[in-house]
This record gives sequence, structure tokens and C-alpha cells, in this order.
Amino acid sequence: MPNIQDNTRNAVNEFSQYVKPVSLWADAWKRLRKNKMAILGLWIVGIYFFITLFADFLPFYSYRDQEMLHINLPPSLQPAGRVALQKLEKDKAKIEKALETQDRQDLRDALAQINHDIDKLKLEIQNNPIHKKVYILGTDYLGRDVLARTIYGGRISILIGIVGTLTAGLIGVVLGSIAGFAGGWIDNFLSRIVDILYSLPYMLIVIMIMSSLPQGSDSTIVLFFAIALISWLTMFRVVRGQIMSLKNSEFVEAAKSMGARSGRIIFRHLLPNTIGIIIVYSSLQFPSFIMSESFLSFLGLGVSAPKASWGTLVSEGVQGMQLYPWRLFVPGLAMTIFLFAVNFIGDGLRDALDPQGKNRN
Repeated sequence: MPNIQDNTRNAVNEFSQYVKPVSLWADAWKRLRKNKMAILGLWIVGIYFFITLFADFLPFYSYRDQEMLHINLPPSLQPAGRVALQKLEKDKAKIEKALETQDRQDLRDALAQINHDIDKLKLEIQNNPIHKKVYILGTDYLGRDVLARTIYGGRISILIGIVGTLTAGLIGVVLGSIAGFAGGWIDNFLSRIVDILYSLPYMLIVIMIMSSLPQGSDSTIVLFFAIALISWLTMFRVVRGQIMSLKNSEFVEAAKSMGARSGRIIFRHLLPNTIGIIIVYSSLQFPSFIMSESFLSFLGLGVSAPKASWGTLVSEGVQGMQLYPWRLFVPGLAMTIFLFAVNFIGDGLRDALDPQGKNRN
């Protein structure tokens, strides 16, 4: 049997065997790795972060480049010039078919114009390298690459989710910790403020804030904090409840007896014991910020042009959904996959950081 003095870092289990203790985070990571959906979500989110952060250094077109000759081109692996030419030839065939049944002057004028455009485009294809571009996910109504717009739009949407989660988390954690630990009139005062804010329609407040901005102003920064300033309420209640359940624990009484101040007890002893539920709730709250931004952008109150987010792209795609479905399908699918991945991670973290999870497996 190993010497006890040589195994000061080991623990004794119920069978009087010496085992190496495992920290909460090491145990949580071990259990998280067993969750295949959570690991899949981590990979997807990691790929999204890499592409959106380093898009400027990757071989993508600029999301601002407009090519009026490449308007509403469908997804294709062929050069844009050839796709645009095929599109014009299809339009020509439709006009010729209409002329077979209706001999109208406007149709003859349209046919002459499209023949002129075809001849002009054929000449430009030979001389202008811009027509060698390949839009694998198509273009929008201004001839901009949908793939590039989706990537750069994802950067803003994800950034709004991160800033909103951090801001709401910081406010909720700090105020919830103070209210839960102090109790008394401080807890009553902060809780009544939260109750009042809870009674107000959250999205209506955000819409009012965004609507009050001067026309033409950059709404991105305001959008970051307009969403977060009201979203800390649930985090406040979660942290307050956890602190109240722990503040009478033995380790807190021991810290008080050693002369520790309230701030040290909260941030050194209580918050580390609630960090698990804070992380889990933040991971589940993160997608809600992206959805809120998408909803506001869909209403025209979100990110302002020329910037784009997933919400603005979906809003633009809805307008031409029947004729140009890829403009709606691409950003909508990208946002859906990302939100599913984040939810998978949140569910995995909840199971991994739940101390009772061991007994369920």
C-alpha cells in the first residue's frame, strides 16, 4: 500500500484506495467530451469564429463590391459572365415566346434591348476580368456576393451576441451577487427595480431606443447595448438565488471568522461556486441576443447599411424570396446552423457542470 505521506495530493475512496483527485473543470471537460452533439457544436462554432474573424485574409470577395451586370445571379460554379449571359438568353427566350402570341411594341423594344445587352456582355466577357468571378452562392439585388455578405454579416451578428452576453452577464452577476449576499433593504431595492423592469415589454423598449436614433446614424453600437441593458434581469435572479443558498455555508462562515471582507467573500468564495450555472445560462442566452438582433434588423431597426447582419440579409432575402430564393436560404441556413450549434454546446455544458450528472450516467 502506498505511503500516506508520499501521496498528500491523493484522496481515499470508500474502498480505502488512494485516488488522484479531479477538479470540477477537469471532470466537466471529461464528461463534455462524451457528448457528441456538444463536441460537434464546438467544431461548428469554432469554424464560424475562424472564418468570420479572418475573412479579410481568406480568398473571399468584399461584401461591399457591387457589380450591376451581376445582379441576382443564381448559385453557380461557372464564371459570372457566363452565368449572366445564360440569364439574359433565358429572358430573351421568354420575350420571344411572348411575341409569338402577342405582337406588342413594348415586347419588340425589350427584345431589341436584350439583344443589345447580350452583344455588349459577350464583348465585355472577353475584355473585362471582372466576369471571371465565381459566385458559388449567388449574388443579391446589387450584384454583391451572397457568400461574402453572409460571412461578414455573421461577424456582426456574432459580435452582438458576444457583447450582449458579456454586458448582461456582468451587470446581472455583480448586482445579483450584491443583492443575494447583502440582503435587507439592498436586496429589496434591487429586486423591486428588477420586478418593475420585468413588467415592461422588453422588445418594445429596445424598438423605442432604436427608433429614437437620428436617421443615418450608425446604430450598431447602440444596438449592442440596447439589447444587453434589459437582458440582465434573469441573470440577476439566477445569481441572487445561488448566492442566497450559499451565503450561510460553512466555508463562508469560516471566511467571516478570519476577517474577510464582504467583497472578498463574494468574489473569492461565492462566485467561483456559481460560475458553472453562470456559464451555462450565458451559453443559452447567447443565441437569444442574435435572434433579437435578427428580429430588429428584419424590421429595419437593426444594423444600418452598408453594414449587414444575418437579420438584414434575411430581411432583404424575403423581398425576393419567390424569384431569388438563395438570397433568403443562404443567410437563414447559416444562422440556423450556428444557433443549433450554440444550443448543443449549452446543453452539453449544463450536463457537464451539473454535479448530479454523475449519478444519472
